[in-house]
Amino acid sequence: MARRKISNTQAVFIILFWGFLCYLLITSSEKFTFDVIFAIVASGIIVFVPLYKNIRNRNKEE
Repeated sequence: MARRKISNTQAVFIILFWGFLCYLLITSSEKFTFDVIFAIVASGIIVFVPLYKNIRNRNKEE
């Protein structure tokens, strides 16, 4: 099954949405604990690794 390529606009919106969700997490938590830091780092890995791979593969194919 072929994967769809992510356009630059889609990547920007994904990053902005992730940043907004991180902002909500930070502002809604009472204390800045390890759990908050872990959630931000783990979600960042989940978001940015596939984006990086998609952009890297798109540049190789051109």
